[in-house]
Formats: sequence, C-alpha cells, structure tokens
Amino acid sequence: MFDCIVSLITPPLKGAVAVIRISGDRSLEIINNIFSREVSKSHYVYYGHIIDKSNNEIIDEVIVSYFKAPKSFTGEDVVEISCHGSMIIANQIIELIIKYGARIAQRGEFSARAFYNERIDLVQAEAINSLINAETLQSKRLQMYSLTGETSKLIKPIETTLADILSLIEVNIDYPEYQDIEEMTNDKIIKNINPLIEIIDKLIKNGERNKIINEGINVALVGRPNVGKSSLLNALLKTDKAIVTDIPGTTRDVVEGKINLGGIILNLLDTAGIRDSFDEVEKIGIQKSKDVIDTADLIILVMEANIVTDEDKILLDLTKNKKRIVVYNKKELIDENKLDQNKIYISALNKDISSLEKAIKKLFNVEEINNLIPSLCSSREIGLLSQTKMNLLSAREEALNNISLDLVSIYLKRAYDSIRDILGKETKVDLESEIFSRFCVGK
Repeated sequence: MFDCIVSLITPPLKGAVAVIRISGDRSLEIINNIFSREVSKSHYVYYGHIIDKSNNEIIDEVIVSYFKAPKSFTGEDVVEISCHGSMIIANQIIELIIKYGARIAQRGEFSARAFYNERIDLVQAEAINSLINAETLQSKRLQMYSLTGETSKLIKPIETTLADILSLIEVNIDYPEYQDIEEMTNDKIIKNINPLIEIIDKLIKNGERNKIINEGINVALVGRPNVGKSSLLNALLKTDKAIVTDIPGTTRDVVEGKINLGGIILNLLDTAGIRDSFDEVEKIGIQKSKDVIDTADLIILVMEANIVTDEDKILLDLTKNKKRIVVYNKKELIDENKLDQNKIYISALNKDISSLEKAIKKLFNVEEINNLIPSLCSSREIGLLSQTKMNLLSAREEALNNISLDLVSIYLKRAYDSIRDILGKETKVDLESEIFSRFCVGK
C-alpha cells in the first residue's frame, strides 16, 4: 500500500483553471474533509467549494472528480480538483490536502504508481514523458502508438513463443515419463528461433529509424574559418543567431540552434573554424569542434565553391568515416554553367540552401519516416532488443552444435528476460507456473 500523494498536474502558471490530483487509499477521506459535499460515486463530477473547516474559510469554488480503484490512471483511488487558475488558490488547496495526511508527489510518481499497479507497462510509462516532450507531430503520433499499447503488442508474440519453448524444455527435462508431451529437440528450437530473429531484426531497424523522430539528429557544421558556417546556421534557423564577420576565427565556441525539417528535429551545432592557431581561446574552440565531430550524427562539411585548400583536404580526411554531406558555399561567385551537377551548392549569404535541405531529407529518408508505424524506439528498448537477438543467436549456435537442451535453455532464458525487461515485467521466470498453465502435468 502506498501513502497518499498530491500534486498540481497543470503547469504552475496563472491561467483559467488549475488541476490538482490526489492518489492513494485515503484520497476519498481527504476530499470529504475539505469539500462542501460528500463524494462517494466513482467517475462522477461534483460541484461545490473547498473549505478549511478549522475556520470555515471558503478557499475556492471547484469541480471534483472521483475515480475508484482500480479504474483510475494510477490504479488507486484518485481525486482530481479543478479550481481557478491562481497559484495562490492552488497552493492553499494543496496545503490543506497535506494537512489531512497527503504528501507532495515526487517527479513522475503518478506514472510510476500506474506502472507498479499494472495499469501501464514500461513502454507506455516511457511514452508519457516522451509525449509531453514531443517537438513534432510525427513524434507525438509515434508516442501515441506506445501509450495506447500498440507498440507493446509487437513483442508479446516473442515473449509467448520463448515461454512456450522454455516450458517445453523444462517439462522434457523434469518429466521424461510423460509420453503424451511433445518432445523438444535442437532442430525444433532452431526452427522456432529463426523467425524470432527475423522479427527482432525488423523491430531494431524500424526502431533505429523512428528513434530519429524522438531524439532528433545532432548536426555539426564543420569547415575552415570564414567559409560560411555561421551564415549557414543563420540561414537554416531563419534568424541571425551566430555572429558573422569577414574576420577568420570569429566563432570561438559551439553555437547551437534547432529546426524542424520535414518532421525531423535537427540539433544544429556551429563549430569554430578548424585550423592551426596560436590564439589560446581559439585553440579551445577548435578542440571543442573536434569533440563535436566525434559525437555528431551528421557532419555538414562546408567548403567554398570556388576553391579547395589544404585545410579543406584535412577536414575531408578527418570526417571521411562519419555520416556527412559536403556542401559548397558561395555559389554566387561561380558561373552557373560551371557548376558540377554532382556537388551540392548553396549560398548561405542569400539564404539559398534548398539543395542542402533536400540532401538531408534524402539521407534520412524523411518521406519514409513520415509513414509511421508502431515501433520500439528508445535507446533502452533497442538495447534490450539487441540483447535478445544476441542471446537467440547464441542459443541457435549451441543448438546447431547439438549441445544439450539445458545448456541451450540458458541463452533462451536470457533472451526471455530481456524481452520482459522491455515491458518492465518481473524477470525471474516462474517456469512451474508456465508448465501448469500449458500442460496437465499433475493429472
């Protein structure tokens, strides 16, 4: 049993209405101590006043909703109070609720209780936070798949199949005398594992693709000094955020910005121009630029359209193993008839960067990304899918080598635990319950 918690669940700002939530076994008792009417009926809305009965002070005119456990968001008794949107009023009501036995909820505690009370799984719980922080319509739609349980359904067949295999192996080992039970062999294990590996490969591929929608792409603008990186940043942002001058080395630190390009968030990083320098401050900026190159998802290497220098060649070599787009700036300095059709030309000064935007969309398959399907797309979920695949590959290898079933099952159990970890389920598998749910062993 959890103690009773309370919190403002709308933003702590002045507005028309504020909503306060209480969750816990004493929610109904607390509201009836401070409300002008008796609350008893679940999923019913009550109009009345919050009153401090110690001095009969009316604090506010409110609407109260009651949700009886387990049919509430947290799975506990829940009361929600809609009051006028003054923080003075909201704080008075919260203080009164605390006076009667509740405590302030911690960050994410309502969602945590929904998870612990099995109202939502861990995929859905993560989706709540991601949905709140969604920066694009595509990200919002993706999280709605997870919140409604559509994403969790993708791994239920994997969980069920692994449970069936493990249960049958356990029965074969512990109850060999039962002749009417199907015999599990290494060949059958391989036959069952191969389709699971294919499913997981597809889930990982879709997850990596849709992870971009959730987290965006870290894009580093790289080039030698005065090549037009800051002008390009300003053109992408459609605002003059970075200082632009003709003096080489003007940018001495990483300048950040963010844009929505076709449903993908680009986290833009304008780096200091990379060159040999004796200026200590500039050298620090150059080192930061090199660090950004190491961690960026995409490098946009900016060069001048009319000249390639030794510094450019060094940067081409430095970024050759990274995902990158090479763009040639200052195309206004070149005759259009002399432009190389295989190169991407832009004019950051004139805000002519459409060719670069098209190249980014093509590189990350923006059109395909916008055809959204449910997918596991957080780093945690994809990591656990990869663990599952690794253990299934090990189990298949052991089975191909005709290793005994009890040793093969070690990897199968690890794969099963990883799949259950995705949903946040208890990973200590009670194989006895799995046996008895599938076979009449004790008859």
